Amino acid sequence: MKIMQRLTAMTPALLGIGLLLAGWQGVVLLFDPPRYILPGPARVALVLWSHHSLLLHHGLITLLEILGGFVLGVSLGVLTALALSVFPTLRRTLLPLLLVTQAIPVFALAPILMLWFGYGMLSKIIMAMLIIYFPVASTSYDGLRQTPPGWLELATTMGATPFRRLWFIRIPAALPSFASGLRMAATAAPIGAVIGEWVGSSAGLGYLMLQANGRMQTDLMFAALVVLVAFAVTLYFLVDGLCRQLLPWQPDRRHNDD
Repeated sequence: MKIMQRLTAMTPALLGIGLLLAGWQGVVLLFDPPRYILPGPARVALVLWSHHSLLLHHGLITLLEILGGFVLGVSLGVLTALALSVFPTLRRTLLPLLLVTQAIPVFALAPILMLWFGYGMLSKIIMAMLIIYFPVASTSYDGLRQTPPGWLELATTMGATPFRRLWFIRIPAALPSFASGLRMAATAAPIGAVIGEWVGSSAGLGYLMLQANGRMQTDLMFAALVVLVAFAVTLYFLVDGLCRQLLPWQPDRRHNDD
């Protein structure tokens, strides 16, 4: 029964994907562009099958970079939010600094990261971490800051220590905001990994896309892009499912569908 409900809920998304593919194929049939300009979806599907081992090799490397950046970015973001919430002096010093750093395009830091950490996997992990760090830190901090004052006043009246107020009241109240930050991080992490691979790497989907572009293998570029999108969508739905199962006070799916 649950499987049927999930399939029914996925019908609009599947219909949208089908319309997108149909429109793509229609453009190819109508204007007949050269294959190196715009390959059709059937051609991309063929390349996905014929080059599956190559795509799997580079895809696994990018996936490791995405997961590494996700874990580090989320961990550092949550720790920063807790520190800003607990220590007022640190908040007055660190919060303006964090806001100023957001004026620096993260993409512009990629060459510097390559110089500091080399062309291996570490620089791409740090790039992904930097992209998702601020959204997680800001959403988690907002959740901690927006705890209902009545709850805190009641806890203080009952003699709760600052640690107990944080652990039993403020953190649970911030979980919905934290879940929103996790969802944002799941969609942003692949961007950081691929940007790092574009700047300099010897493996990964970004590297494969650059090599295919140099050889005018546009169908292979699209195939690598399909794999990257599959990673991002899968990671998002995994994070969303875990948030709904493990974190309380998540909105009911039925309300979101109305």
